[in-house]
Amino acid sequence: MATEITRASPRPMRADARRNYERLLVEARTAFTEHGTDASLEDIARRAGVGIGTLYRHFPNRTALMSAIFQVEVDGLLARSRELLASPEPCRALVDWLRACVAHASTYRGLSRALLAAQSDEASAMSRCSLPLREAGSVLLARAQAVGAVRPDVGITDVMQLTNAISLAAEQSPDDPELPDRLLTLTLRGLQTVPCPDAE
Repeated sequence: MATEITRASPRPMRADARRNYERLLVEARTAFTEHGTDASLEDIARRAGVGIGTLYRHFPNRTALMSAIFQVEVDGLLARSRELLASPEPCRALVDWLRACVAHASTYRGLSRALLAAQSDEASAMSRCSLPLREAGSVLLARAQAVGAVRPDVGITDVMQLTNAISLAAEQSPDDPELPDRLLTLTLRGLQTVPCPDAE
């Protein structure tokens, strides 16, 4: 974990600053898991044993902290997209990856909303997460379109917006665990030109 956290840092730091940085990320991850991405930054700093000024020196705003936290999960999704490029069934590969994206966006309450906002704000720190995912998804989408399984007029930006919207809907309906898959199935049916494996 320390290696992953350190890699997310924007520049080399002294040992004490690195320790503070890593403690902040550990406590932020815990707070976001327990309370969602609206968790108190003051409380995160207190639990990390530093002042709020130290938190803001490392992360100038909440979005920058969220981006650093989610980078590890994003790396996992990017690795998964590369694995799926070897799939002999491009449409199934796209479906599998979109399901993984929905699961990722559901990890922390508020993440799907932040990812939706980042789609239209490339200056946001969250774009460090959303842009690589969009690029990875575009390759999988292009493969599915090349075999005629997905309509050629479908763009990856719209697909990612729909995927994040599904995650947001699921967040608002925690008592319906089947909702994400139902909505994703409906979305995929709208994208298809022919029946797609696992889209039923």
